[in-house]
Amino acid sequence: MTDDGRDPAEDTTPIAKRILIGEPLTSEELDGQLLPKRMALPIFASDALSSVAYAPQELLMILALGGTAFLAFSPWIAAAVVALLIVVVLSYRQLIKAYPSGGGDYEVARTNLGEKAGVVVASALLVDYVLTVAVSVASGVDNIISALPGLDAWRVELAVGFVVLIILVNLRGVREASTAFAIPTYLFIGSVALLIGTGLVRWMLGDPPVASSAQFAVHAEDLSQAAVILLILRAFSSGCSALTGVEAVSNGVPAFRPPKVRNAQATLVMMGSIAILMFSGLTLLALVAGVHYAENPCHLVGFDCRAAVQPSLMAQVAAATFGGGSILFFFVQAATAAVLLLAANTAFNGFPLLGSVLAQDGYAPKALRTRGDRLVYSNGMIILGLAAVAVLIVFQARLTTLIQLYIIGVFVSFSLGQLGMVRHWRRELRLLAQSRAKLAGADRRAARTGLVLNTLGATFTIVVLVIVTITKFTHGAWLVFLAIPVLSVLMVGVHRYYRDVEQEIAMDDDVHFGSSGDVAIVLVGSLQKPVAKAVDYALSARHDKVFAVHVAVTADEARDVQEEWEFHRMPVPLLVIESPYRHYSAPLARFIAEYRAKHGPSLVTVYLPQYIVGHWWENLLHNRRARRIAQQLMLVHGVQITLVPWLLDSSELIYGRRSRPSAGDDRAGLIATYGLVSHMDEES
Repeated sequence: MTDDGRDPAEDTTPIAKRILIGEPLTSEELDGQLLPKRMALPIFASDALSSVAYAPQELLMILALGGTAFLAFSPWIAAAVVALLIVVVLSYRQLIKAYPSGGGDYEVARTNLGEKAGVVVASALLVDYVLTVAVSVASGVDNIISALPGLDAWRVELAVGFVVLIILVNLRGVREASTAFAIPTYLFIGSVALLIGTGLVRWMLGDPPVASSAQFAVHAEDLSQAAVILLILRAFSSGCSALTGVEAVSNGVPAFRPPKVRNAQATLVMMGSIAILMFSGLTLLALVAGVHYAENPCHLVGFDCRAAVQPSLMAQVAAATFGGGSILFFFVQAATAAVLLLAANTAFNGFPLLGSVLAQDGYAPKALRTRGDRLVYSNGMIILGLAAVAVLIVFQARLTTLIQLYIIGVFVSFSLGQLGMVRHWRRELRLLAQSRAKLAGADRRAARTGLVLNTLGATFTIVVLVIVTITKFTHGAWLVFLAIPVLSVLMVGVHRYYRDVEQEIAMDDDVHFGSSGDVAIVLVGSLQKPVAKAVDYALSARHDKVFAVHVAVTADEARDVQEEWEFHRMPVPLLVIESPYRHYSAPLARFIAEYRAKHGPSLVTVYLPQYIVGHWWENLLHNRRARRIAQQLMLVHGVQITLVPWLLDSSELIYGRRSRPSAGDDRAGLIATYGLVSHMDEES
């Protein structure tokens, strides 16, 4: 045993993996990974809090298409966004209380609206999580480039590198990730609070900050009355990106310390309150400073779009308030870039948790239910990271392009989730009306309150979904509407496949146990130590009969093997099967079928030596024939395959062990059995 109580024989984690993600954790240590509120806030709220860094920018950018006069609409649009955020936060407090298992909108929709609605919500959330990572990282890189314009040529490479870094940090476990992300998140909150406070105090004292873009006019487009309305609605839909991430807390309730529901609700309220104050303050300060931000920088009259990169709204406000070369300016930019990059962490918690719930319900591959060495759903994290990298590469990490795809998925899930909660409360009220319990009155009032809040939430989110669809569909959002149904169809197909398999393998009274006899076959290519070890294992298993089989492709090869077999006086007979067409599996399968037909329904165990290697490239040079034979023999009735490992010297680099020079001496290694038997033989 090691100093930390681990069994060295069980620790086969490669050294490189241990360095990158840390030592493996036992299942008993899962409770130690649960989060208090102060650590859960940066984990689950970083997306919602960081969205205030680009939501005001997107709102003002869309209004600027109509000219600077249209910026007068921004306070009213911002107020509408704040009102919507309040309703959504209150609605999700009800959802967390009613469905605390971590399924969030998916569980609500599936339980109350049916399978199809649940699958659509799940698909929308998964797409939105991928876009959350892409948008957050692209926005963070955008702010870095605003401070260091020379990095613009490396935009995509920086974005991909940051995604890889975030994956590695999250693979180290929830607790370590929360520690790593807590400081940047709280520094961002503090820096924005200082920025807003300083700017508003200067404004009230008669010395308002002035942005560098305030001197530039904007080329306005000629708009009809209908186009004006659409422009205002489009600005509102872009501002609603401030709501992204609100649902993450409801999906992450299982990660909280007890009392889970109360802590999750408190975290949600804290997140909503901070986001509202920051969004309102930054929007107001941008208007005070006269920030002009254009979708196409060349539309800013007087701005040299070829020689300079257009600074982000945060960079302009910070430069106007603290000075462009000041320490506080770079502090705000660094904190903003950090939290925008780390906002992707919200998705790295939500996506794997939702994936595990979907896998449990049979709508996703079961591999998504598997916890890794650090007790996180590592497969889900890796899939999310790869998908986000692909999106960043395709769209060249351009924020203005990616933002058009954003928030569609989240408002689809908002809307269906709130509709599901409305049906939930109606059902609860019907049940309470039939109850005569003394506490039914208090429960009835709570249910009515929930019904009102979720009805408001459903109404508002559906209206916003319609607005977002109308205003963003032709700007790229159609890709999201294509991805959601495709993913939904795939998930339904996976569910039906698992359902059919379960029905096929379910135990019933028609199962017969008719095997009689036990025969072992050791497959021999040439007589070497791995073959001798396989013979040793076959003999130690005490089968009724044991013999070796060589599939002869050439007569010379068969003769050489037979001579070697006799020279070393091997303890089991060797049979030679001719294969004039140079096949291995088919002649062996035919031999087994003929043997069982002649000697009765014997259980046949085929022993296949297999090399265990230490380098990935060695797998390309070994075991390919053994794998093909094993896969094909598994289709033969009455046959099970036992892989007998032989650890090459290179395996010591990773596993710290290797096979002994002769069979029977310290038989190290794992025998993986396909079929009815799983066997491990470990002696010393």
